[in-house]
Amino acid sequence: MRILNDLRKIFVQYLNENLFTQSPKELYEPNNYFLNIGGKRMRPVLVLLGSHLYNKRYEDVLPAAMAIEYFHNFSLIHDDIMDAAPLRRGQATIHEKYNSNTAILSGDALLVYAYKFLSLIPQENLKTILEIFSDTAIEVCEGQQLDMNFETQASVTEDEYIWMIRQKTSVVLAAAIKIGSLIGGASNEDAESLFQYALNLGIAFQIQDDILDCYGNIELVGKQPGGDIIQNKKTLLLIRALNHCQDAGDKTLIDIMNKKYSNSSEKIKDVLNIYEKYQIKNSVEQSKQSYIDKAIAHLDAILLEKEKKDILFQLTEYLVKRDY
Repeated sequence: MRILNDLRKIFVQYLNENLFTQSPKELYEPNNYFLNIGGKRMRPVLVLLGSHLYNKRYEDVLPAAMAIEYFHNFSLIHDDIMDAAPLRRGQATIHEKYNSNTAILSGDALLVYAYKFLSLIPQENLKTILEIFSDTAIEVCEGQQLDMNFETQASVTEDEYIWMIRQKTSVVLAAAIKIGSLIGGASNEDAESLFQYALNLGIAFQIQDDILDCYGNIELVGKQPGGDIIQNKKTLLLIRALNHCQDAGDKTLIDIMNKKYSNSSEKIKDVLNIYEKYQIKNSVEQSKQSYIDKAIAHLDAILLEKEKKDILFQLTEYLVKRDY
C-alpha cells in the first residue's frame, strides 16, 4: 500500500533525526538500539494517516507519532522483561543484550520522552491529546496485567479474552489514528468514528495473529507456527475449543494440555486435530470477520471523500486479510 509506505518513510526519517545523543550513554544507547531493530511502525504511521485524511501538514503531527512510537517501545521493553523473552524482531532484547536494570530504566526514559514530544504538538490540541494518550497508556497496562492473569487463571471466557486484546493491543492503534485526525482538523465525531474503526480492526488483527500462529506459513509469518499451542496460551481458538470439548464431555484437549511431550510438533498436531474436529478455525475466522464488519460500518459515519475512505478500506485489507 503506497500511502502507508510513504508515511512510514516520513516517520523513519524523523525518528533518525531525533535519535538519542544525551549522556549517560548507558541509559540512551539501549533505546537507540531497540528503536532501530525494525518493525512495521504501524502505530506512528496511523497517527500520520489520521492527519493525512484531513491535512497534509506532517510537521504538526510528527511529534505525536514519535510519542506513540516511544510509548509502544517502552511497553515492549517491559513486556520482554516480564516474559523473559530473549528475542524481539529477531534481535536480542534489551535485558538480554544489556541487563534488566538497564532495560527498566531505559524503558522508563522512553515513556517520559513520549510526554516531552507530546508537548510539541499544537497547543489547541494538547489537553485533549494528553487525555487520550494517558488513558491509552493506563489501558495498555491493564491489558498486560490481564494477559499475565490468564497464564494462571483456570478458565478464561471469550469476552474476557476480547477485552484483554482490546486493552493490550487494539486501543493503541485506535488512539493513534484518533490523535492524528484531531491534530489534522477532524471533527470530534469523525475522530471517534475513526477510533471505533481502528479499535475493531485491531481486535480482528489480533484474532488473525492467533489463527496465523496455528496455521501460518513460516515463510509468510516469519516464525514457526504452533508457539501458542506449545505454551497452552489462552487464545480465542483454545478458549473456543475448550468450550466445545466441555459441552461434548470430551476431555481429550485437557489431557493434551497436561501431557508432557518430548516432541512439540506432536502436541501441535494433536491440538490441531481437535480444532479440526470442532471446526474451530472456521468459527474463529467468522468472529474475525464480524470485527472487520464492525470496523467498516464505522467508516460510513465519517465525512470524507471517497478517495480518502478508500485508503482506510485498503488499510483493512492490508492488516487483516493476509494469506496463510
